[in-house]
Amino acid sequence: MNQQSDLLSDLCDFLYPRSPYYGQFKPEYLVFNANLQDFSQRINYICNLQTNGKLSPEDAYKQIHILWKQLKKAKKELGIS
Repeated sequence: MNQQSDLLSDLCDFLYPRSPYYGQFKPEYLVFNANLQDFSQRINYICNLQTNGKLSPEDAYKQIHILWKQLKKAKKELGIS
């Protein structure tokens, strides 16, 4: 069981890499950084799907536009100028 959980942990780290935060320490900045990294990861997946022909350019654009709006909303709710 331990080997399986290690494998899943390694796979999760590979698929969803996280970088440490080096900026000014404020809770809202940390939350926004996590949101930004998630946004970046999702954009990467969408671009790869579109490049490989699994997603049309229009669908990719719509999904990216939605993610962008969500990121802007999160920034506004966190009070980051």
